[in-house]
Amino acid sequence: MNNESSNSGASDAGRHGSAAGAMMRRLLPLTVWLCSDTSATAETANNPNHGGGGADTTEDEYCPLHRRTVGHQLARHLITACTREGDLVAEAYTTSEATLAAAAGLGRRAVACVPDFPLARRIRARLDATVPHEVAALAAMRPCRPDQMARGLADHLGQVELVIAAPPPYQHDGQTRRACAGDRCPVCRTGFWMNSQERFRSFMAAAWQVLRPGGRLAVITTARHEHGRLVDAAPRIIGEAAGLRFRYVQHIIAVRVPVEGDTLVVQTDPRGLAQLRDVRSRALPPVARVHADVCLFTKPAGHPGRDGDR
Repeated sequence: MNNESSNSGASDAGRHGSAAGAMMRRLLPLTVWLCSDTSATAETANNPNHGGGGADTTEDEYCPLHRRTVGHQLARHLITACTREGDLVAEAYTTSEATLAAAAGLGRRAVACVPDFPLARRIRARLDATVPHEVAALAAMRPCRPDQMARGLADHLGQVELVIAAPPPYQHDGQTRRACAGDRCPVCRTGFWMNSQERFRSFMAAAWQVLRPGGRLAVITTARHEHGRLVDAAPRIIGEAAGLRFRYVQHIIAVRVPVEGDTLVVQTDPRGLAQLRDVRSRALPPVARVHADVCLFTKPAGHPGRDGDR
């Protein structure tokens, strides 16, 4: 799907629904990427520096919402498409080592926002178990929330080539839904599920500050059922980006499951089977994450910052 892309709509659109609607009506290039991480331990198994001990690299403790939120293959696609060797990649809402490992393995510098120390320690252990130590040295973490990214990366303002973010569901209709009922998931324990529209707006402004002119912002989202109806965060994300003068340049469908021929291979695992319910139940069936939507924006060249634009 191609178009003669124009930024006039993006420049004038604000945060209101009508502006977001106008942005959604624009035709953009559409790309489908196969991003199925079929084995959570594949990278570790292929790492000659990992002897089988040390960090636990299984996904057993992560809830379905936070299990491979971004994924190694999707991170590699974004990094190779949007950056060059030596560039700086930043990640917000970091839940795993996938983006850091992908960036470092491709020769990029990487920094992630991880405000929770136990989670940061876990991610570092998993990163060290996934890639060689000299490669892992290219990746770093900063103890700041996503909406504090500009403060946490104050030494890199205007230098980041790519920001990757997979924000959790934020408040909708005045309510916030917790990601999972249990407390085993290391991400849920941090309170990452406590996100608000105001905090997301602050993150988008911070991303604008850290990106260099011409840099890219990739926001990963998935439509979901909430309070009995389908909720799609993409229009609101696009509206926020338009209000900050980001240019919406491409929409990507990241297929998370394997493809055999022309068939999507959607399978469950023991965790999913454990969620099977009585057929008479009105509850939703087990979650199967088939794809994610990636909204790709760029900070136009010649725009030093939001204050400078105005």
